Amino acid sequence: MNKPSLKSLIGKRVHFIGIGGAGMSGLARIALSQGIIVSGSDAKESSVVKALQAVGATIATSHDADNVIGADLVVYSTAISAGNPELIHARELAITTLTRAAALSILMSDSKSIAVAGTHGKTTTSSMMAVALQSCGADPSFAIGGTITASGSNAHSGTGEIFVAEADESDGSFVEYHPYAAIVTNIEHDHVDFFATADDVAQAFRDFAATIKHDGFLTYCGDDSGAKALAATLTSCALISYGTADDCDLRLDSIELEAMGSRARAIWHGKVVGEIELQVPGHHNLLNAAAVLATGLKMGFGAAELLTGLALYRGTGRRFELKGTVHGIRVVDDYGHHPTEIDVTLKTARRFAGQGRLIVIFQPHRFSRTQAFAHEFAKVLDLADRAIVLEIYAASEKPIAGVTSRLITDATSHGEYIPNFVEVTDSVVDTAQPQDVIITLGAGDVSSLAPIIVDGLSRRFN
Repeated sequence: MNKPSLKSLIGKRVHFIGIGGAGMSGLARIALSQGIIVSGSDAKESSVVKALQAVGATIATSHDADNVIGADLVVYSTAISAGNPELIHARELAITTLTRAAALSILMSDSKSIAVAGTHGKTTTSSMMAVALQSCGADPSFAIGGTITASGSNAHSGTGEIFVAEADESDGSFVEYHPYAAIVTNIEHDHVDFFATADDVAQAFRDFAATIKHDGFLTYCGDDSGAKALAATLTSCALISYGTADDCDLRLDSIELEAMGSRARAIWHGKVVGEIELQVPGHHNLLNAAAVLATGLKMGFGAAELLTGLALYRGTGRRFELKGTVHGIRVVDDYGHHPTEIDVTLKTARRFAGQGRLIVIFQPHRFSRTQAFAHEFAKVLDLADRAIVLEIYAASEKPIAGVTSRLITDATSHGEYIPNFVEVTDSVVDTAQPQDVIITLGAGDVSSLAPIIVDGLSRRFN
């Protein structure tokens, strides 16, 4: 099946199944701005659905076969089951169906694209890239899996030639993008429902890197063994490295980590080009910023303008997002759902807490990931003074016999298994003390607890 061109879709109707999702909603927003008629469906109404309706999308809040009648193209994510009535009917009607990644590749096709990939840090690095390029006056288009705090959006159709896209490796579909430039932040085993082994993940990234245009380049983290191994296999494009190692093209030194910020000196091919100053905390975020700076410099943008943009970056939704402070108690929400992500998040949170306690409410994401990494989760959760573990958020998975959150709490030194949301929030609100940091953690609906906790603290102390 041949993919339609972007030009051929103008004035045509594209239907998005699951339009309220982080990735799909961004595509729909860009499609609308390109003159494409957008319809879609989602299981429920949400603020995202309402926002898309406000700019012209027609959206049904249920999945029904009749929703696709009259569509010229149907887009679906790999999270949509093969038994979805809309997907089935679209194929019965011989309507072209494309994955989200394939659709995004169409929207990117007329641009100089930068695809940001990696097991961790994709959303933050993509967001930083977009903000830094905006500071350079480039007005890039972007499609990101999270909301940039400054703009309140996860997608934008810019007037410039550059398109920044978050490249999700979870189902291997990022090979669709064929970018001019790519960033790989790190490579580690995850998405065990799709990748059986770490070697399978590494092969997927090799396949992705092989699609980079021959006149383009790969920016990779020289501090990460997986990214370095990937770069060692590439001969088809230029390579740019970043990190703290002496041989990195963009090297960081004089690193300072603060409670809610970080800074480092940036050295490009042996010459100091300035200081990265961030309003977001953590060593990992300095590395993400280094990836952006290296990529921007390679593309000919000025160091001063890129650094100004990075200094303006205020974060992305659900990435160590401060939801409120009550009586000196700070409530943070974070998307971390892999042991490595949780490790860096909790170390960052520990600096933020200072003399206060670190209280974590963690919701494991997927049965397969819990089964594969239960002991690793337990180890990193022991960094907290109090670690409460909710029941597993299944996402699209069916339960696995014997796999529950107790696999994690049984392996911790002081973890608590409390599956009831009300019991958890009541317990945390009642026992929190000034200077404590409470963090809701996970990729499921645990984020809904953060505003409830802020509200409960307000009622307790006011």
